Amino acid sequence: MDWKLPRQGACRCGRVKIEVRAAPLVTMACHCTGCQKMSSSAYSLSAAIPAEGFAVTEGEPVVGGLHGAEAHHYFCPHCMTWMFTRAEGMDWFVNVRPTMLEGAGDFAPYIETWVGEKLPFAETGAVKSYDALPPMEDYEGLMKEFREWR
Repeated sequence: MDWKLPRQGACRCGRVKIEVRAAPLVTMACHCTGCQKMSSSAYSLSAAIPAEGFAVTEGEPVVGGLHGAEAHHYFCPHCMTWMFTRAEGMDWFVNVRPTMLEGAGDFAPYIETWVGEKLPFAETGAVKSYDALPPMEDYEGLMKEFREWR
């Protein structure tokens, strides 16, 4: 797929801007209750972007949501839009909320996680579903399948 890179993005108010210069490793929808609350929706969408292919180009996002060691959720300090997540110990990728990017419709979720907490009406069209998270050893295969799917 032609990912039309680089892609620009911004929070709702436009004070924090981002750029994606690399194709996603995989796209996801998360149904966990934490994502439901943070997104004010039935699930959150994310695209795992290689860290070297992601940049904040304007503004200074702040950590919000979870404040623990596991994950750092980054928000615009003004409009509080949840823009991206960095997982502790996994510095090689950034989970970008694809709705921040131009052409967000290109980022359909390939996998959906935490379907054990899914709201009964929520449908994503994802190809693969997991009751919680996929086992770590499955990710390499999932990323290969994703590249072939797109």
